[in-house]
Amino acid sequence: MPPNRDGMHRMLSAVIFDVDGVLVDSPHEQAWREALAGFADPAGFTTAFYQAHVAGKSRLEGARAALERLGDAEAAAHAAAFAERKQAVIDRLIAEDRFVAFPDAIRLAVALRDTGLRTVLASSSKNADAMLARVILPDLRTLRSLFDADVSGRDVPRGKPDPALFQLAAKAVNVPPAECLVVEDAPAGIRAAQAGGMASLGIARLGDEALLRAAGADLVVTSLDQLDVAALGSGSLRTRSVEAAHDP
Repeated sequence: MPPNRDGMHRMLSAVIFDVDGVLVDSPHEQAWREALAGFADPAGFTTAFYQAHVAGKSRLEGARAALERLGDAEAAAHAAAFAERKQAVIDRLIAEDRFVAFPDAIRLAVALRDTGLRTVLASSSKNADAMLARVILPDLRTLRSLFDADVSGRDVPRGKPDPALFQLAAKAVNVPPAECLVVEDAPAGIRAAQAGGMASLGIARLGDEALLRAAGADLVVTSLDQLDVAALGSGSLRTRSVEAAHDP
Protein backbone atom coordinates (compact mmCIF):
# COMPACT_ATOMS: atom_id res chain seq x y z
CA MET A 1 0.00 0.00 0.00
CA PRO A 2 1.61 3.32 -1.02
CA PRO A 3 2.05 5.72 1.92
CA ASN A 4 0.89 9.34 1.92
CA ARG A 5 3.42 11.43 0.03
CA ASP A 6 2.95 14.20 2.59
CA GLY A 7 5.06 17.18 1.54
CA MET A 8 4.76 16.72 -2.24
CA HIS A 9 5.81 19.88 -4.08
CA ARG A 10 4.54 21.21 -7.41
CA MET A 11 3.16 24.51 -8.63
CA LEU A 12 -0.60 24.64 -7.99
CA SER A 13 -2.98 27.15 -9.55
CA ALA A 14 -6.39 25.46 -9.30
CA VAL A 15 -8.31 23.02 -7.12
CA ILE A 16 -10.91 20.77 -8.75
CA PHE A 17 -13.67 19.37 -6.52
CA ASP A 18 -15.79 16.31 -6.97
CA VAL A 19 -19.19 16.89 -5.33
CA ASP A 20 -20.75 13.67 -4.02
CA GLY A 21 -18.90 12.56 -0.91
CA VAL A 22 -16.55 15.55 -1.05
CA LEU A 23 -18.76 18.64 -0.75
CA VAL A 24 -22.11 16.99 -0.10
CA ASP A 25 -23.24 13.91 1.82
CA SER A 26 -25.45 13.03 -1.11
CA PRO A 27 -28.27 10.46 -1.37
CA HIS A 28 -26.68 8.72 -4.36
CA GLU A 29 -25.80 5.52 -2.54
CA GLN A 30 -29.29 5.32 -1.05
CA ALA A 31 -30.88 5.96 -4.46
CA TRP A 32 -28.85 3.23 -6.14
CA ARG A 33 -29.75 0.76 -3.40
CA GLU A 34 -33.48 1.56 -3.50
CA ALA A 35 -33.54 1.28 -7.29
CA LEU A 36 -31.96 -2.19 -7.27
CA ALA A 37 -35.15 -4.02 -6.28
CA GLY A 38 -36.11 -6.30 -9.15
CA PHE A 39 -32.65 -6.13 -10.73
CA ALA A 40 -30.43 -7.60 -8.00
CA ASP A 41 -30.32 -8.13 -4.24
CA PRO A 42 -29.98 -4.68 -2.59
CA ALA A 43 -28.24 -6.33 0.39
CA GLY A 44 -25.13 -6.71 -1.74
CA PHE A 45 -24.99 -2.99 -2.43
CA THR A 46 -22.99 -1.99 0.66
CA THR A 47 -21.17 1.29 1.22
CA ALA A 48 -17.87 -0.45 0.45
CA PHE A 49 -19.37 -1.83 -2.79
CA TYR A 50 -20.60 1.63 -3.79
CA GLN A 51 -17.22 3.27 -3.14
CA ALA A 52 -15.25 0.59 -4.96
CA HIS A 53 -17.42 0.02 -8.03
CA VAL A 54 -19.94 2.84 -8.59
CA ALA A 55 -18.83 6.13 -7.00
CA GLY A 56 -17.33 8.62 -9.44
CA LYS A 57 -18.71 6.94 -12.56
CA SER A 58 -21.39 8.28 -14.87
CA ARG A 59 -24.96 7.13 -14.23
CA LEU A 60 -25.06 4.53 -17.01
CA GLU A 61 -21.53 3.27 -16.35
CA GLY A 62 -22.30 3.00 -12.64
CA ALA A 63 -25.51 1.11 -13.32
CA ARG A 64 -23.81 -1.39 -15.56
CA ALA A 65 -20.86 -1.86 -13.19
CA ALA A 66 -23.19 -2.49 -10.25
CA LEU A 67 -25.31 -5.04 -12.09
CA GLU A 68 -22.27 -6.87 -13.46
CA ARG A 69 -20.68 -7.09 -10.02
CA LEU A 70 -23.95 -8.28 -8.49
CA GLY A 71 -24.22 -11.14 -10.95
CA ASP A 72 -26.75 -9.92 -13.53
CA ALA A 73 -25.91 -11.89 -16.68
CA GLU A 74 -27.80 -9.28 -18.75
CA ALA A 75 -26.29 -6.21 -17.09
CA ALA A 76 -25.73 -4.39 -20.39
CA ALA A 77 -29.38 -4.82 -21.37
CA HIS A 78 -30.74 -3.81 -17.96
CA ALA A 79 -28.38 -0.90 -17.19
CA ALA A 80 -30.43 1.86 -18.84
CA ALA A 81 -33.66 0.91 -17.02
CA PHE A 82 -31.81 0.62 -13.71
CA ALA A 83 -30.16 4.01 -14.24
CA GLU A 84 -33.53 5.59 -15.11
CA ARG A 85 -35.14 4.20 -11.95
CA LYS A 86 -32.20 5.41 -9.86
CA GLN A 87 -32.63 8.92 -11.31
CA ALA A 88 -36.29 9.00 -10.32
CA VAL A 89 -35.37 8.01 -6.77
CA ILE A 90 -32.63 10.61 -6.41
CA ASP A 91 -34.83 13.37 -7.85
CA ARG A 92 -37.28 12.63 -5.04
CA LEU A 93 -34.57 12.52 -2.36
CA ILE A 94 -33.07 15.83 -3.49
CA ALA A 95 -36.50 17.49 -3.53
CA GLU A 96 -36.96 16.23 0.04
CA ASP A 97 -33.56 17.75 1.02
CA ARG A 98 -32.26 14.34 2.03
CA PHE A 99 -28.64 15.51 1.95
CA VAL A 100 -26.30 17.90 3.76
CA ALA A 101 -23.13 19.78 2.87
CA PHE A 102 -20.00 18.81 4.76
CA PRO A 103 -18.90 21.72 7.03
CA ASP A 104 -15.19 20.99 6.48
CA ALA A 105 -15.69 21.21 2.71
CA ILE A 106 -17.41 24.58 3.01
CA ARG A 107 -14.56 25.84 5.18
CA LEU A 108 -12.02 24.65 2.62
CA ALA A 109 -13.87 26.27 -0.29
CA VAL A 110 -14.00 29.59 1.60
CA ALA A 111 -10.32 29.36 2.58
CA LEU A 112 -9.25 28.65 -1.00
CA ARG A 113 -10.92 31.85 -2.22
CA ASP A 114 -8.54 33.79 0.03
CA THR A 115 -5.44 32.09 -1.44
CA GLY A 116 -6.04 33.19 -5.02
CA LEU A 117 -6.26 29.60 -6.27
CA ARG A 118 -8.98 28.96 -8.85
CA THR A 119 -11.69 26.48 -7.88
CA VAL A 120 -13.78 24.25 -10.14
CA LEU A 121 -16.64 21.79 -9.60
CA ALA A 122 -16.28 18.58 -11.60
CA SER A 123 -18.73 15.84 -10.68
CA SER A 124 -19.77 13.07 -13.06
CA SER A 125 -23.29 13.44 -11.67
CA LYS A 126 -25.89 15.50 -13.51
CA ASN A 127 -27.57 16.02 -10.11
CA ALA A 128 -24.73 18.01 -8.56
CA ASP A 129 -26.03 21.46 -9.50
CA ALA A 130 -29.50 20.67 -8.15
CA MET A 131 -28.01 19.87 -4.75
CA LEU A 132 -25.56 22.77 -4.60
CA ALA A 133 -28.32 25.24 -5.48
CA ARG A 134 -30.24 24.08 -2.40
CA VAL A 135 -27.31 24.60 0.01
CA ILE A 136 -27.66 28.16 1.32
CA LEU A 137 -24.70 29.69 3.18
CA PRO A 138 -25.02 32.06 6.16
CA ASP A 139 -24.58 35.07 3.84
CA LEU A 140 -27.48 33.72 1.70
CA ARG A 141 -25.27 32.76 -1.23
CA THR A 142 -25.47 29.22 -2.59
CA LEU A 143 -22.61 26.77 -2.19
CA ARG A 144 -22.17 26.88 -5.97
CA SER A 145 -21.26 30.58 -5.75
CA LEU A 146 -17.96 29.79 -3.99
CA PHE A 147 -16.51 28.28 -7.19
CA ASP A 148 -15.08 29.92 -10.28
CA ALA A 149 -16.41 27.34 -12.74
CA ASP A 150 -18.60 24.24 -12.91
CA VAL A 151 -18.35 21.41 -15.42
CA SER A 152 -20.42 18.91 -13.43
CA GLY A 153 -22.57 16.58 -15.48
CA ARG A 154 -20.96 17.57 -18.78
CA ASP A 155 -20.99 14.90 -21.44
CA VAL A 156 -17.50 13.54 -22.04
CA PRO A 157 -16.40 10.62 -24.24
CA ARG A 158 -15.59 8.46 -21.21
CA GLY A 159 -16.26 8.81 -17.50
CA LYS A 160 -13.82 8.43 -14.62
CA PRO A 161 -11.24 6.91 -14.35
CA ASP A 162 -10.73 8.58 -17.73
CA PRO A 163 -9.39 12.13 -17.09
CA ALA A 164 -11.64 13.87 -19.65
CA LEU A 165 -13.90 15.63 -17.12
CA PHE A 166 -10.98 16.91 -15.06
CA GLN A 167 -9.21 18.08 -18.20
CA LEU A 168 -12.37 20.01 -19.08
CA ALA A 169 -12.32 21.54 -15.59
CA ALA A 170 -8.72 22.70 -15.99
CA LYS A 171 -9.57 24.24 -19.34
CA ALA A 172 -12.54 26.08 -17.81
CA VAL A 173 -10.17 28.15 -15.66
CA ASN A 174 -7.27 28.24 -18.16
CA VAL A 175 -4.91 26.28 -15.91
CA PRO A 176 -2.55 23.54 -17.16
CA PRO A 177 -3.50 20.08 -15.81
CA ALA A 178 -0.09 19.78 -14.14
CA GLU A 179 -0.99 22.78 -11.94
CA CYS A 180 -4.29 21.29 -10.72
CA LEU A 181 -5.14 19.51 -7.47
CA VAL A 182 -8.17 17.21 -7.54
CA VAL A 183 -10.16 16.56 -4.35
CA GLU A 184 -11.88 13.18 -4.57
CA ASP A 185 -13.51 10.54 -2.38
CA ALA A 186 -13.61 7.72 -4.95
CA PRO A 187 -10.80 5.54 -6.30
CA ALA A 188 -12.06 6.12 -9.88
CA GLY A 189 -11.66 9.86 -9.38
CA ILE A 190 -8.16 9.51 -7.96
CA ARG A 191 -7.14 7.38 -10.94
CA ALA A 192 -8.66 9.97 -13.29
CA ALA A 193 -6.58 12.73 -11.69
CA GLN A 194 -3.47 10.59 -11.99
CA ALA A 195 -4.22 9.81 -15.65
CA GLY A 196 -4.59 13.53 -16.32
CA GLY A 197 -1.24 14.40 -14.75
CA MET A 198 -2.88 16.16 -11.80
CA ALA A 199 -2.13 16.00 -8.08
CA SER A 200 -4.82 14.35 -5.97
CA LEU A 201 -6.15 14.65 -2.44
CA GLY A 202 -8.25 11.75 -1.21
CA ILE A 203 -10.92 12.47 1.40
CA ALA A 204 -11.68 9.24 3.28
CA ARG A 205 -14.96 9.87 5.06
CA LEU A 206 -15.92 6.20 5.15
CA GLY A 207 -12.83 4.52 6.54
CA ASP A 208 -11.59 3.84 3.02
CA GLU A 209 -8.11 5.34 3.29
CA ALA A 210 -6.53 2.14 1.92
CA LEU A 211 -8.62 2.24 -1.27
CA LEU A 212 -7.67 5.85 -1.99
CA ARG A 213 -3.98 5.27 -1.32
CA ALA A 214 -3.99 2.16 -3.50
CA ALA A 215 -5.56 4.24 -6.30
CA GLY A 216 -2.56 6.58 -6.12
CA ALA A 217 -3.71 9.58 -4.06
CA ASP A 218 -0.84 11.95 -3.28
CA LEU A 219 -2.31 12.65 0.14
CA VAL A 220 -5.22 11.11 2.06
CA VAL A 221 -7.08 12.83 4.90
CA THR A 222 -10.17 11.99 6.93
CA SER A 223 -11.24 15.64 7.22
CA LEU A 224 -10.56 18.49 4.83
CA ASP A 225 -9.69 20.58 7.89
CA GLN A 226 -6.44 18.58 7.98
CA LEU A 227 -5.20 20.12 4.73
CA ASP A 228 -2.59 22.86 5.09
CA VAL A 229 -4.24 25.43 2.82
CA ALA A 230 -1.54 28.05 3.33
CA ALA A 231 1.09 25.62 2.04
CA LEU A 232 -0.78 25.09 -1.25
CA GLY A 233 0.23 28.56 -2.39
CA SER A 234 3.87 27.48 -2.33
CA GLY A 235 3.05 24.21 -4.06
CA SER A 236 3.22 21.97 -1.02
CA LEU A 237 0.52 19.34 -0.47
CA ARG A 238 0.63 18.40 3.21
CA THR A 239 -1.42 18.15 6.38
CA ARG A 240 -1.57 20.74 9.12
CA SER A 241 -0.26 20.14 12.61
CA VAL A 242 -2.59 18.21 14.91
CA GLU A 243 -3.29 21.36 16.95
CA ALA A 244 -4.07 23.47 13.89
CA ALA A 245 -6.30 20.79 12.35
CA HIS A 246 -8.52 20.93 15.43
CA ASP A 247 -8.85 24.72 15.15
CA PRO A 248 -10.39 25.42 11.72
